[in-house]
Amino acid sequence: MKIVTGNDLKTGDVIWWTGSGWSRHLVDAADVGEDGEAIIARESAAQKVFDGYVVDGEMTDAGPRPAHIKDRMRALGPSVRLDLGVQAKGPVHVSL
Repeated sequence: MKIVTGNDLKTGDVIWWTGSGWSRHLVDAADVGEDGEAIIARESAAQKVFDGYVVDGEMTDAGPRPAHIKDRMRALGPSVRLDLGVQAKGPVHVSL
């Protein structure tokens, strides 16, 4: 599984490609197969994402899970301020 992540150009939030747009929630991420680089190029040119890249992942019962710990941590938000980021809004389904 391949998923695309980057940062929202306006807010700096970590975002994930859903197949038709962007979401702040990893659970919404879609498998892009071999189209990841083309999606990044198109979305970067449209100024919708900054610093996008393709991530290896796997589908779990809780949804997509990035293979690398760095991207799993990015999905959770700041690890030193649990009152900020996605985790502050409610349950986050990312297993480290």
